[in-house]
Amino acid sequence: MKQFLPHPIITPALTLVWLLLNNSFAPGHIVLGLLLGWAIPRLTIDFWPDTVRIHKPAALLRLFGVFMWDILVANLNVARLVLAGPKHIRPAFVAVPLDMDHAFAISLLANIISLTPGTVSAQLSEDRRSLWVHALDTDNPDALIAEIKTRYEAPLKEAFTPC
Repeated sequence: MKQFLPHPIITPALTLVWLLLNNSFAPGHIVLGLLLGWAIPRLTIDFWPDTVRIHKPAALLRLFGVFMWDILVANLNVARLVLAGPKHIRPAFVAVPLDMDHAFAISLLANIISLTPGTVSAQLSEDRRSLWVHALDTDNPDALIAEIKTRYEAPLKEAFTPC
């Protein structure tokens, strides 16, 4: 079964992404999304050393809600900054210490940060213990670190760490 469907969680996720990108739930798009959702993990099986195991899916669902809310709020904040002009922007690089070592969870964290307007994941340290993040506007780097750790890292750690 693993050879036929190597990543059963990623298949529906890729299908959903395909449908959202096309903004259509037409039967043809659903079939094509399922085909891509099956083919992409199947063709890239050699690049995935381990099967992704989610131990607490509810934590990921909560994280998704928080993430969507944060995208909305961040878009409004970035728009406000753009309208206010460059003299009101306080950019900063911060090193976010990581308390997790699951490679997929770290990758998700870096992507969540980069997908949230106003922040970008810049570099993961070689020992995977810290992630450098660039913030477009922050007056308190410690508060930014605390927010990333509580809003994003904690649910990821909960979801991907065995009980």
